[in-house]
Amino acid sequence: MTRTPPFARYAVIVSCQAQPDSPLFGPDPMARMAQAAALGGAAGIRANGPDDIRAVTAAVDLPVIGIWKTGAPDGVYITPGLADALAVADAGAAVVGLDATERPRPDGSCAAELIAHVHAERDVLVMADIDTVAAGLAAADAGADLIATTLSGYTPATANGSVEPDFALVEQLAAKVAAPVIAEGRLRTGADLCRAFDAGAYAVVVGTAITNPAAITRALIAEAGGSSR
Repeated sequence: MTRTPPFARYAVIVSCQAQPDSPLFGPDPMARMAQAAALGGAAGIRANGPDDIRAVTAAVDLPVIGIWKTGAPDGVYITPGLADALAVADAGAAVVGLDATERPRPDGSCAAELIAHVHAERDVLVMADIDTVAAGLAAADAGADLIATTLSGYTPATANGSVEPDFALVEQLAAKVAAPVIAEGRLRTGADLCRAFDAGAYAVVVGTAITNPAAITRALIAEAGGSSR
C-alpha cells in the first residue's frame, strides 16, 4: 500500500543539483540554493548524494527527495542499487528516488526488487523515476509510493529529441495508477506547471529552470537572438 506524500497536492518541488563543472557544485551551495527555493515557496527539495542531502536537510525544514547518481550516465544512473538507496535514506531523505525503468541494472536486479528492499530496510517512501507507461505501471505494482516522469526523453526507448515536458505520459499514468504521479522533466514555465496539474500530476519537480544559472543564461541569450546584437 502506498503512503501519503510528505507534501500537499499541487506542490512545487525544486531540484537543487549541480554538476562537478559548476561553480555551485557541493553541499554548501546546494543548501543555500535550497534555502532560496524555500523562501520562494518550494514545498520540497530534490537533492543528489548523501553529502548534499545532509546539508539540505540541515538548512531547510522541507521534505527532501534524495537520489544518488552513482551509475553509468548512459544506463541506470539514479540510485541504481540498495546500498545507494540506504545511504540516501540515512542522510535524511524522506523519499528515496530511484531509476525504475526497464533497463538492465548494474547488479542484475530489477526495480521491483529494489523498491521492496528499500521499504523493508528503511521507513521511507520510494519515488520511481520512470520513462514509459509500462515502467510506471510496473513500479506502481511493485509498491512505489510515487511515480515520476523524470526519465522520459532520457532513455533509448524515449529519446525523441523533444524539448517539451511529457504531458501525455503524466495524463496516461494518472489515469492508470493509484499512486500520486509527479511530473518532472523539462518543465520551464508557470504554464507548463498548470498543464501538468491539469493532466493529473499530484506535484511537480522543477530543476534547471530554477537552479541552473548557466542554462538559464544561455536560454535567455538564445531567445534574444544571441549575443551579436
